[in-house]
Amino acid sequence: MIQSANVIDAKLALSHLDVEEKQTAITGASRDFFWYSPVLKSRLDHLVADFLVRPKDEAEIIEILRVCYAHDVPVTTRGAGTGNYGQAMPMRGGCLLHLKHMDKVTHCEPGRVIVQPGCLLKDVDAYCIPACGHELRMFSSTWATATIGGFIAGGSGGVGSVTWGSLRELGNIIRLRVVTMEQEPRVLEFTGEELARVSHAYGTNGIITELELPLAPAYNWIHCFVTSKNWDRAMNCADELANENGILLKIASVYEAPTAKAYFQRVAPYVDKEDHLVGLMVAPHSMEGFLTWLNRNSDLKLLYRSDDHNWARSPGLVFEYGWNHTTLRAIKIDPNITYLQVRYGFPDHQKLVNEMRKAFPGELIQHLEAIRMDDGKVGFAGLTLVKFTTEKRLDEIVEAHEAAGAMIFNPHRYTLEEGGRQHTDLRQLDFKKEADPKGLLNPGKMISWDVPDWDYSKMYAYADMKKPTETL
Repeated sequence: MIQSANVIDAKLALSHLDVEEKQTAITGASRDFFWYSPVLKSRLDHLVADFLVRPKDEAEIIEILRVCYAHDVPVTTRGAGTGNYGQAMPMRGGCLLHLKHMDKVTHCEPGRVIVQPGCLLKDVDAYCIPACGHELRMFSSTWATATIGGFIAGGSGGVGSVTWGSLRELGNIIRLRVVTMEQEPRVLEFTGEELARVSHAYGTNGIITELELPLAPAYNWIHCFVTSKNWDRAMNCADELANENGILLKIASVYEAPTAKAYFQRVAPYVDKEDHLVGLMVAPHSMEGFLTWLNRNSDLKLLYRSDDHNWARSPGLVFEYGWNHTTLRAIKIDPNITYLQVRYGFPDHQKLVNEMRKAFPGELIQHLEAIRMDDGKVGFAGLTLVKFTTEKRLDEIVEAHEAAGAMIFNPHRYTLEEGGRQHTDLRQLDFKKEADPKGLLNPGKMISWDVPDWDYSKMYAYADMKKPTETL
């Protein structure tokens, strides 16, 4: 690999830290799950950092940022690399800041936890449940492998959003501690309105070194599958249960046929290809209410419940079939599958879903997650499976959704704006100007920093992206 004198000097200045020397390890750590998207795979597959360093504490992070600032070396932060949009891909090479050593829960009590960014989601729960009887309100379907810092910096919601909404909702983040990338890095803490400056910013304007998050009472959730051969009844099942005031859910997912038969290998023996599937996590004290509701709906069948079943092999955790795990399971069976992220807002969410089903028969397979939205009403987050043919056709499908009124959060783009609401977030941009004056933090991911008047009708291509020949 060709390395500049600046990179060599920065790496030498940091050589007393935990710096990775093996190129295979550096290459492996330079990748996330961007390959879910054939569009991103064709553009990002060659990217690799120049070197990898693993800080043990905040003081080492400050030192790394100070050195890299002095040598004009870009810094991209990485957790577990489970993101799907290229958030952790080092567009200009440089330093990959791996936070695996900063993995401690430092305090928990009923209702809140203070934790370092490299702690796995599952380890947060493993610490908090016995310590205070509470657990994370929400987490990604990659709970077993993803870090809490990566979830807050790159995620938007997940398992638990049926009750608690998205991460940006007031109260879902309490406090973030952040280090800036300046000649002399500063340590800042954000609460309230200021959280929006750094949450879901892909590490483009500060490095999160500590998080304070709300918890909720922990339960031995009962994992259930319900089936129906009628799509509308399956969709209504998730929608109506999510709106039942007395029934507490952690997740309510809907999978259009033939998803369960074609892609869910442990579920497939128990369903037909015409079966639509609903995945639920129900609190134990809500099971009687849930079963009473189910008995009123004779066209729905309880296929599985984790506390009482005769399956030869348990399907495992229901949430590991939901959110982006659905796409992962489908890709393993059919590599031509990709996906879209759609917001179907209340009250037209079911109508919009059916419009898209009608518009693209055989091309799209619906996968919905019930989520409480901005106004407290339940709508659907769609993580639609797409049978990919060409980029042009994928863009046509996106445009059709937007024309119908379904908002697309495009997972085939690597920038904050294109993967979000396609406009400049001035709070994040203004803080980047203050906290990262050279633009060295995760470059290429914030269009408004690079090209303030960008035309969002076309895909952004970062001009300074490392070229494939540079890694030969």
